[in-house]
Amino acid sequence: MKHRALTAVLLLACRESAQLAAVAAANDPTLRHHDIRFEQLPAPFATPSSGNPPTVASQPADAQLHLPPHFRISLYATGLDDPRTMLLAPNGDVLVAEPGAGKITLLRGGKKFTFASGLNEPFGLAFHGPWLYVGNTDSVVRLPYTAGQTSSTAKPQQLATLPDGGHSTRGVLFNRAGTKMYVSIGSHSNVNPGEEPRRAAIVEFNPDGGAGRIFASGLRNPIGMAWEPSGGALWTVVNERDGLGDDLVPDYTTEVRDGAFYGWPYAYLGPHEEPRRRGERPDLVKKTIPPTLLIQAHSAPIGITFYTGTMFPAQYRGAAFVGLHGSWNRTLRTGYKIISIPFKNGKPAGGYDDFVVGWSPDERGRRVWGRPACLLVLGDGSLLISDDGAGKIWRVTYGR
Repeated sequence: MKHRALTAVLLLACRESAQLAAVAAANDPTLRHHDIRFEQLPAPFATPSSGNPPTVASQPADAQLHLPPHFRISLYATGLDDPRTMLLAPNGDVLVAEPGAGKITLLRGGKKFTFASGLNEPFGLAFHGPWLYVGNTDSVVRLPYTAGQTSSTAKPQQLATLPDGGHSTRGVLFNRAGTKMYVSIGSHSNVNPGEEPRRAAIVEFNPDGGAGRIFASGLRNPIGMAWEPSGGALWTVVNERDGLGDDLVPDYTTEVRDGAFYGWPYAYLGPHEEPRRRGERPDLVKKTIPPTLLIQAHSAPIGITFYTGTMFPAQYRGAAFVGLHGSWNRTLRTGYKIISIPFKNGKPAGGYDDFVVGWSPDERGRRVWGRPACLLVLGDGSLLISDDGAGKIWRVTYGR
């Protein structure tokens, strides 16, 4: 009976999500609903791998971004260098990590201030006590922070050394009690075994950088992390492996369980053995946990946030927004958009919906005019989107 009841709830949630997507599509056919299922995936090497990297160009005069009805998008900041993770300060300032420039910029009232520079590809940002924590590609450091200050003259205090190189993004997130810090660390390779154990993993530390332990492993390149607001579970988005074809392996977002193994490099999406690692670790293949929700292969999700504001309509409350940075190795381009994932009772309610599209107007061509990355909900309920391709931050609002 419990199984039938759960199935009925999930079917209803899927139907509601599809109905919302149908309403959006009726107004704008560029917005689609996606539901990628394990059983519909092709076999490895069903299609050849493609080299199709983007060329980022200026925004064409006739280009526009598409959103669901009554949503609007505008520029929030320009002239940034590789903007990615954003963090909301207690006084409403916005801090932006710029890995390519090795700095953190503070935004206030249309003005930009260099808060800190000389960092090593900073990505993750988090507040804890009187400190701003920064995830460099090779370390976690912290700087003293007081609300309202526009720059820091302090030398960063190093707390933990991290494996350098390879996938360089290091997300940083504290639990709600402030007792543990979580750091996402990607692999160094596509599917090579024998890497440093903390790679392809989320590692848990004390706030001082001590007592590091592997919280979850087998995550090829986990990047953004967030806490699901209703149940409090840790979620991440993961860039999966390349070289198995256009539609394999899907990227994903997943609830992250303590001690769980998610497959890399020996298996993918549950106990599906990686053909390039065949027979090497059947024990790990068997214990691989499937991810929660699949995203079209090679979409390259970077940022995830759960919507806790009140500006957007009720169906978006508690939903996850994910930034898809875009493919470089798929015949038909994918990603280059923001998606929304409806949640119900702490779980995805069935697939995901396009929320902002248009940065890549031609899925066959190489020219794009933006690459969305990370997201931030402001105090008024609007949503910021960092665009590292164009060096911009966009702001999404809602109003009839």
